[in-house]
Amino acid sequence: MFSFLKPDPIKKLRKHYDQKLEKAMQAQRKGDIKTYSLLTAESETIWHQIEALEKSNK
Repeated sequence: MFSFLKPDPIKKLRKHYDQKLEKAMQAQRKGDIKTYSLLTAESETIWHQIEALEKSNK
């Protein structure tokens, strides 16, 4: 009945994904390639979670 009040987990994950990519880009610009690669790997994991949730919602 009040489904519009439930938080959307995909939206939350996308926000977290965008934040990780932003931090990775900043690390790359500073020349910290190790941190860049770690943050990129974490963002890919989040992206796989997003894809799995989108498939389960269809």
